Amino acid sequence: MKNTVRTWLQLWLLVLLLAAQPAAMAQSGDSLPSWNDGAVKQGIEAFVRQATTASSAGWVPGAERIAVFDNDGTLWSEQPMYFQFLFALDQVKAMAPAHPEWKTTAPFDAVLAGDVKAVLAGGDKGMAQILMATHTGMDTEQFSQSVSAWVASARHPRSGRPFTDMVYQPMLELLALLRENGFKIYIVSGGTVEFMRAWSERVYGIPPEQVIGTSFVTRFDRGADGRPVLRREAKLDFLDDGPGKPVAIQKYIGRRPVFAFGNSDGDLQMLQWTAAGPGARFMGLVHHTDGEREWAYDRASSIGRLDKALDEATARRWTVVDMKRDWKRVYPFP
Repeated sequence: MKNTVRTWLQLWLLVLLLAAQPAAMAQSGDSLPSWNDGAVKQGIEAFVRQATTASSAGWVPGAERIAVFDNDGTLWSEQPMYFQFLFALDQVKAMAPAHPEWKTTAPFDAVLAGDVKAVLAGGDKGMAQILMATHTGMDTEQFSQSVSAWVASARHPRSGRPFTDMVYQPMLELLALLRENGFKIYIVSGGTVEFMRAWSERVYGIPPEQVIGTSFVTRFDRGADGRPVLRREAKLDFLDDGPGKPVAIQKYIGRRPVFAFGNSDGDLQMLQWTAAGPGARFMGLVHHTDGEREWAYDRASSIGRLDKALDEATARRWTVVDMKRDWKRVYPFP
């Protein structure tokens, strides 16, 4: 009888030991496997470790662990053109049968002719016309459905992959690391909020209520069948870029972030606002330096220009991620 009891105890201890091994391995594993070992990776890990250690001088109370990320060029690629604008160009083509006048009206005629250079030559005014025509005049559900359909079918012009595959694997790992350590993560982007909300939870694990972006005026209305709808009007409500980002953070979050990541001058004020708070802070920039695996651009680029923010990051010793040097891989796919 004693031998039987001893055997069962031994088996039970073995089961407990085996069950504990995966957890122990997970704790000792590399939480940022797509990042090369170096000062940047070590700095991120050190900040998270200190922020979550109560005895550390850098400890951040759970409720104050707010992290904000830009989207374009920070969480996914933004070349050869902002993905949302590529969506808008495709929408012009899809909507053209209902707008025969577009064949002879700039900038829509250039879009229908496939003359992207002419479209870009129209500057901000032309882009605004295209965005207003393709992003407003419908209710919010219709717009979200059009974005979801595009995301499911459209392909990036260089990789041939879905646009949602063009996310950065190292940043997905960073989001997971922060989430596991009690950080609440927000997207704060110049892109329109409804465009990002259609896929952000599936791709990043960031729910729609934690997505902040540029918005159009929206009003309560009735659909053709009399049911309530929210109608998107051709009028800008809020531009979430540059100095608008810290304003939006205060308006929609109500807490100053302790962790902020961007990639361009449009993120400078968000990083400055984060840095101005008391206690431990982390400010980061993604510097696009890899012309082989992604793109190489900064000060002279018309898309994602990184100039003043790079100078300030260098002067204030913020973290600058050199994509070519600091990332083992760029995308989730090979």
